[in-house]
Amino acid sequence: VFLRLAPICRDSLDYRKSGAAALADSLNCVAPTQPLIMSKRVANQQRPRPGDLCLDHVSHFVPDLDEAARVLETLGFAVTPLSAQRTSEGPAGASNRCIMLQHGYLELLTPTHTTPLARQMRSAMARHTGVHLLCFGTPAAQAEHERLAAHGYAPLPLVGLERKVRVDGRTRTARFSVVRVPPGRMPEGRIQYVEQRTPEHLWQTRHLRHSNGVGGLAAAFVVARNPVEASARYARFAAILPRPSRRFVRLPTARGEVLVGTRPAWAELLGSAPAAPALAGYALACSDPARFAERCQRAGIAVRSRRGLYSAQLPAALGGAWLFGTASALRGFLAR
Repeated sequence: VFLRLAPICRDSLDYRKSGAAALADSLNCVAPTQPLIMSKRVANQQRPRPGDLCLDHVSHFVPDLDEAARVLETLGFAVTPLSAQRTSEGPAGASNRCIMLQHGYLELLTPTHTTPLARQMRSAMARHTGVHLLCFGTPAAQAEHERLAAHGYAPLPLVGLERKVRVDGRTRTARFSVVRVPPGRMPEGRIQYVEQRTPEHLWQTRHLRHSNGVGGLAAAFVVARNPVEASARYARFAAILPRPSRRFVRLPTARGEVLVGTRPAWAELLGSAPAAPALAGYALACSDPARFAERCQRAGIAVRSRRGLYSAQLPAALGGAWLFGTASALRGFLAR
């Protein structure tokens, strides 16, 4: 149950580095000098290898996309333009703006219609504004769908999402295959899979020019009353082995991790955390975390420093919390 089994399989448990180790290695690589080469390299590495899984993105459910984007732009992020999501049947019910990173991305998502998906988003936002979506990246959405069905998760029909984007002055269609389960099966939020079918349209050079040194999504934080039970459920959902880590349980993927802990444990680390079941925030790998912390403080965001890492409670326009540091510092934290 805990391994990525057929139709998605692995030769062994350790044939590839996982989680923060893989992230640290890739962020320490020297980037090509040509921007086009860099963007192609970054885009190509968003799709996991066959049999692998990664932490693709997390999403803030927010009432005002532009206000949330202004906060992030003040902090040195390049934010993509507004984009409306669609399915083959029409509007999906949400619009987004994104922060594309070398590894994964951050999404700002707001409900825009009265579709079932939009109603679910509004219900989540009524509890609190913040992080409500955790998405695993897969190279094979159909296979994940079949595996979830075999394990009793009753996945919803496979969804083909698309949105229009501008690429080198032309309008292109970014496409994704998304696997979701019914609300309540994973009560902490919308926990899903995505297969990036056109990453080259999203990870463009202009969207990767952040001035704050943030390079990757390193981990997502799950709040649970019973971390052992919750981590076992995530292990079945993602077919990866859980590992103990101090007051948390780790679920490492080939790139990025999921950490499960109680509300008191997250509040001690981050300063505050929503009531379980929920998503508390996420970790970001940053080349110069001290400088980024100063930038956050100038924007009025309180930052705490602890053992080479920094935590920040985000303003109401975003909600949630960050833990950030160098890739090596995060690797040390996750491996304890």
